[in-house]
Amino acid sequence: MVQNQPGVLQMIRAPFLSSILSPLLAGTLLAVAVNQSFSLLGFVLVMVMGIGLHAATNVYNDIYDTLQGTDRVNVHRNQFSGGSGILIRFPELQGKMFFLARFSLVIALLATIGLMFVIDRALWPFLWGLYLLSAFFSKYYTAAPFKLASRGFGEVSVLFAFGPMAVLVAAVSQGVGLHPAVLVAMPITGLSTLSILLLGQLIDLPADKETGKLGVAARAGTKATAYLFVLVQFLLISNVLVLGLGFMKSSWPVLISLVPYAAMLPSIAHLAIQYHDNEDELKKAAGKNVQLHLAFSILLTIGLGFCLLT
Repeated sequence: MVQNQPGVLQMIRAPFLSSILSPLLAGTLLAVAVNQSFSLLGFVLVMVMGIGLHAATNVYNDIYDTLQGTDRVNVHRNQFSGGSGILIRFPELQGKMFFLARFSLVIALLATIGLMFVIDRALWPFLWGLYLLSAFFSKYYTAAPFKLASRGFGEVSVLFAFGPMAVLVAAVSQGVGLHPAVLVAMPITGLSTLSILLLGQLIDLPADKETGKLGVAARAGTKATAYLFVLVQFLLISNVLVLGLGFMKSSWPVLISLVPYAAMLPSIAHLAIQYHDNEDELKKAAGKNVQLHLAFSILLTIGLGFCLLT
């Protein structure tokens, strides 16, 4: 039976683009609260920039995980971790996927250039520094010679890319730099995305170890990584509490984003710790954690939106 080739949305793993939307929306809303003004053009351009960079990251990750053998030996691939497996089923698409990754970076580059005409010149160094570092992470998270994910820097790059870097570039697109409100909120979304990565590493551990992709799970072990996952979630909760209760009197609506944590985190943490070396049970935890991530991201955006009305 002939398989239909995947489309562009499948190749860029479009459902995972939600991970970049939350920090971009958070940074934008915080900047609007600070500046009391909104640039529609700046918002559109930073969304194009962020989505372009994330799409390139997803495609490059798929390409190099396949070329380095990780995806080929991964028997626990699922919708939450382990890559798409597109190049295993359709190796003839490698050239197209390289083009797609590069094209996504070019689109992000054009959006970055466009933002130069929207923001103050004093913010240009932030804009270009963030684009260049993001583009570097995009390719070299898995690609040689740096292979960040294989050398213990993958977790740090994910934390920064989906937290401080994305939040800051969104704020910059609205004409705001390192304002205290932006600084306090920077880690939140990065911690949320990092939690997804950590459970994914536990599921993919056998394949990662076999091919030398040595993230924190391969280096520290499954039990320690499960506890690290829980710690990351509690750091996120603490960060939201600081933003909502201890920083600005008008930011209390962001606390609604913690409602899903009260409802879902106990069972997810139990699964992660109890079954830290059981891939099948971890897949259940990963599925619930993605649901938690999405619910949190939506409510965080809504909460920040309500902050503008208080």
